[in-house]
Amino acid sequence: MNGIAVFLDMLAAAGIRHLFGNPGTTELPLNAALTGDDRFRYLFGVHEIPVIAMADGFAQASRSLGVTNVHISCGLGNAMGMIYNAFIAGTPLLITAGQQDRRLRITEPVLDGDLVRVARPWTKWAYEVQRADDMAIAVRRAVQTALTPPTGPVFLSLPIDVQLEAVTQVDREPPHVPDCRTRPSTEAIEAAARMLLDAKNPAILAGSRVAESEAIAELVAVADRLGAAVFAEGNTSHGRLPFPTDHPLYRSVLPLWSPKIRDVLAPFDVLLIVGMNVMRLYIHAEPACPIPDHVQMIHLDCNPWEIGKNYPVEIGLVGDLKCGLRELEERLTRGQSPARQEEANARRNRWRDLRQAEQQAIKDQVNKERDLRPMSPLIFMDALARVLPKDVAVVEEAVTTHQNFLERTGALPDALGFFAHRGWALGWGMGCAIGVKLAWPQRPVLAIIGDGAALYGIQALWSAAHHRIPVTFVIANNRQYSILKVCGDILSLPSLRDPKCPGMNLVEPAIDYVGLAKAFGVDGVTVDDPDDLSDTVRESLKSERPLLIEVSIAR
Repeated sequence: MNGIAVFLDMLAAAGIRHLFGNPGTTELPLNAALTGDDRFRYLFGVHEIPVIAMADGFAQASRSLGVTNVHISCGLGNAMGMIYNAFIAGTPLLITAGQQDRRLRITEPVLDGDLVRVARPWTKWAYEVQRADDMAIAVRRAVQTALTPPTGPVFLSLPIDVQLEAVTQVDREPPHVPDCRTRPSTEAIEAAARMLLDAKNPAILAGSRVAESEAIAELVAVADRLGAAVFAEGNTSHGRLPFPTDHPLYRSVLPLWSPKIRDVLAPFDVLLIVGMNVMRLYIHAEPACPIPDHVQMIHLDCNPWEIGKNYPVEIGLVGDLKCGLRELEERLTRGQSPARQEEANARRNRWRDLRQAEQQAIKDQVNKERDLRPMSPLIFMDALARVLPKDVAVVEEAVTTHQNFLERTGALPDALGFFAHRGWALGWGMGCAIGVKLAWPQRPVLAIIGDGAALYGIQALWSAAHHRIPVTFVIANNRQYSILKVCGDILSLPSLRDPKCPGMNLVEPAIDYVGLAKAFGVDGVTVDDPDDLSDTVRESLKSERPLLIEVSIAR
């Protein structure tokens, strides 16, 4: 056996069946070893951005490790934006890259570079394997590190001579991920329950780690018990949904800007924070602190680094979210007096009525804008929402178009079926959608992608065509970087909306996304009418072929 054979044996022992890659010279031993090896399916990408994004989507949907192989130095450089996304999201990925032959390193050969130093800032662990005999322990450690909470990407540099070197000691012990379902202390849970039961108007702030911990049902039980409003993590693209969007207590996402967050949180006296980074702000605005002075906070998280990191908390609960929420709900049930239960019921009814009124207002606005052409973002999203099957998976990378419409209207009853990146490195969405479809082959997958974001990851279309992966890609084309103009409004830079401002508009020439799709082997159509959009998406989600739909959106 040689080093790369041990590498593959360890992956197989860990249950890995999919490898995502874009090879170069230093990765050739891996591709040669995969020839005829039916233990693995190799998903080929023609650029590192969709390669890492595909693995990211696959890992999130399958709740397993995503394994990727990219080229030395320049290939790893191309991948870094997507590795950053995975690092911020905590996606468990094993990223590998070939390294130059160690016998050449002193001469500074072609493509040589310090790969470990490059990867280390955005990975949990990064290492260069120095001996074929060390390959097994390196892979075992990498798998265990990536999958142990707080989860995240890891990196292995594999010198080409180590890949080909004979192994003298065969280590076949597979990776063992520890059971990390630790529970917070009884005393801390009881203190949190007392504070929540005494609260006059509690609220819940929840992040992606709720979904990743399979704790959505437990969070729903706590929210129902308290009659507490639930807000998702306040990012434009906020990762996984922590709560069913059709639930009457769901209040959508927090704003991005500190003053608006303070306004939203001002009515509440106690906040229960679950699996969320508090707060990931975007642009500085005064007052700088987004937490109102009178608010008390309880934070439950499997990542202790996030508890009290930026703002003090009264009670910090370190442990598994599913276990912690279950125990918290039990203590809330035991300690809730009839009077407190009536107060919780009254709060629940108020939030239900407010939610219904807000949804009716959205419907009224949709009716006002229905005849606009090009269609407005609201009409675009309504046309999609009308035809989404219950089991759909939605991957979103259209920051200023989606406007959280699917959440605000309750169009996503299955919270697990929503994916959005948290690192904001563009180009992620198209590859992620392919990865999600690979993990969930029986579920339809819809990718809602902005025109600017699409250009960063458009090469994913070739992988969809090559591997015959049926994803529906909808490109919302407003021919501009709209988010930058929105940010300019916050920064008091009105000239960014001047047509003469450089770098803001994708015009002269206009980009032909349908033409790009066809060049990569994917069918494409242009749609301008909302009813036609609904019909086209409905049929595409039933198809066994990928399709790109380009839609003009009002500027």
